[in-house]
Amino acid sequence: MMLLYLIAAAIPFGYQLVSFAASVRFLFRRLPEPQPSVAVSILKPVCGLDESFEEAIESHATLDYPDYEIVFGVHSMEDPSAPAIERLIDAHPEVPIRLIHSERETPNAKVGTLIDLAREARHPVMVVNDSDVTVPRHYLKRVVAPLLGDEDIGVVTCVFRSAASSPAGRWEAFGIGVDYIPSALVAPLVGVKEFGFGSTLCFRGADLEAIGGVEAIADYVADDYQLSRRIVRRGKRTHISEVVVETHLSDPSFAAVWRHQQRWMRTIRVSRMDGYAGLPVTHAGVWMIAFLALGQPWIAAAVWAARAMAACAAGIALKQTSAMVFCWAAPLWDVWSFVMWVGGWVGNTVEWRGRRFKLTQEGKLVAAKGQSALGGA
Repeated sequence: MMLLYLIAAAIPFGYQLVSFAASVRFLFRRLPEPQPSVAVSILKPVCGLDESFEEAIESHATLDYPDYEIVFGVHSMEDPSAPAIERLIDAHPEVPIRLIHSERETPNAKVGTLIDLAREARHPVMVVNDSDVTVPRHYLKRVVAPLLGDEDIGVVTCVFRSAASSPAGRWEAFGIGVDYIPSALVAPLVGVKEFGFGSTLCFRGADLEAIGGVEAIADYVADDYQLSRRIVRRGKRTHISEVVVETHLSDPSFAAVWRHQQRWMRTIRVSRMDGYAGLPVTHAGVWMIAFLALGQPWIAAAVWAARAMAACAAGIALKQTSAMVFCWAAPLWDVWSFVMWVGGWVGNTVEWRGRRFKLTQEGKLVAAKGQSALGGA
């Protein structure tokens, strides 16, 4: 019986060791060689005014890069973000910054705006990131370099650390740092090639055109994943940059975190069913409870030690203090995440920017009964 326990323990223990190795690999990876610069268009679809929005967009206007433009897009010129963008334009006349009004209606409204932004882009390389992303000054130099240095790379993406003001938001930020990002770093080590994060997608305009443009993903909830997936399936690959950006989570309550996480879980389920089914392998806290229930405290302790070590390594790689200081509590997040995983199997509805949608098996968005066809950006 002990042999069976040890074999079972090897599953979560082994995953945590791989996760630890992935974070260490990310931390000590070699930086890409500097490449001749190319003009870049940063495309930012915006809806609403996030808590850290002004800080985030200011970081884009002060980049150490010779030739780039920023193009913002909103569905309404009355959007709360518009005055902040106008102030940014006035404060940085040295940077070409534009604000466009997109009236395009698509199931995923962010993609509708992005279609118009891509058509407005003046440069051969494009960068798309979420409206709440804050970036370092060397962002473009480091993100664009792999794309210029290797024709086989079709998409460059960035991992991220999260900040938040509310206790619920800080809990979610902790979970992203010790769970979601480590699993993203593990993905390329186990052969997963199709991934991309809304924190950054950098790609060539020619590759975007080859997949049918942004229009090809207008119906999908996971627009970042779908865009990367289509480029990769044309013989390219995704590269994770060594740049870590920062996002700000605005969820004010645990109920809001629950809804946000359920959207993520159901999005992952319809996008990659095989990966979703295997997620409990990563839930070390649930395995610990099982071993304790079976009277195996030493095995549970070994799994806990591996989990804490992996969480701490991820925190160091991301420079996320909460993940480093509270790495010992990562199994608590695992239990929460397991409950989320179970919930992700039940139902096909998601909430997004105050609207409800149904997800098809292909990951497309369908407006729920009584809801507008537009989703938030």
